Amino acid sequence: MANMDKIVRKLRVIWKISADRVLLPCAFSLICILGSFLKEQDLVPKSYFSDTKNVLNLYFVKVSWGWTLFLLVPFVVLSNSLNRPPKFVLRRLCSLLVATAVWYVCVNTFELIEEATGTCYETSTKEVIHGELTGKGVCRKNGFVWDGCDISGHSFILSYSALVISEEMAAMVADVRGFRKPLLNVLYLSMSVIVYLWLFMFISTSVYFHSPLDKFIGTACGLLAWYLTYRVWYRKRLSPGLPPQRQIKLHA
Repeated sequence: MANMDKIVRKLRVIWKISADRVLLPCAFSLICILGSFLKEQDLVPKSYFSDTKNVLNLYFVKVSWGWTLFLLVPFVVLSNSLNRPPKFVLRRLCSLLVATAVWYVCVNTFELIEEATGTCYETSTKEVIHGELTGKGVCRKNGFVWDGCDISGHSFILSYSALVISEEMAAMVADVRGFRKPLLNVLYLSMSVIVYLWLFMFISTSVYFHSPLDKFIGTACGLLAWYLTYRVWYRKRLSPGLPPQRQIKLHA
């Protein structure tokens, strides 16, 4: 337990610094640009992570928002209920509801765009068109290839999830006592690991998958969603508000 306390204290030094929540979106932007260049130049050799069936992709990335909520919901409740009324906790939980709505709308919009802009081809060489198959599901069910504007959902959700988690983690800057401490320490450590995992898988996506434009749009949507909520809307009175420590800094 003492060792975990030391680890969490070191991690808090990282996440409580406002500059780190500026560096993270910059890191996603640079990784997207550099990774896209490396992919287009075919400079990165194939690896275990270039296969979409790798363990991290199947059991973490594809359900990344589920992992994000699984860790964030109890953390937000426990960290925001310290000497604060239930109304405040509910307000902070609304930020996760907003984030979930953003995730749902963006992912489904990407799907609609791919469906609307796609064409069914017999093979990936795109030599033979099956014009009678006008839907992605029907096309793939028949063993053909659907090619449309495939905005990178991975680039969006990995960047957005990591930024949301980092914003919420910044609230816990002091030692917590009582029954909350062990659970909050475990959650804090787990979320830190998840953020670095999302960053690693974002790198993997950038160097192995999608076209540069698809990744740029996906990443831009993730960064824009984070910016419009935590940097613009949540600073307004009629909003879910910012995590406690961010609110203190805003009014200091």
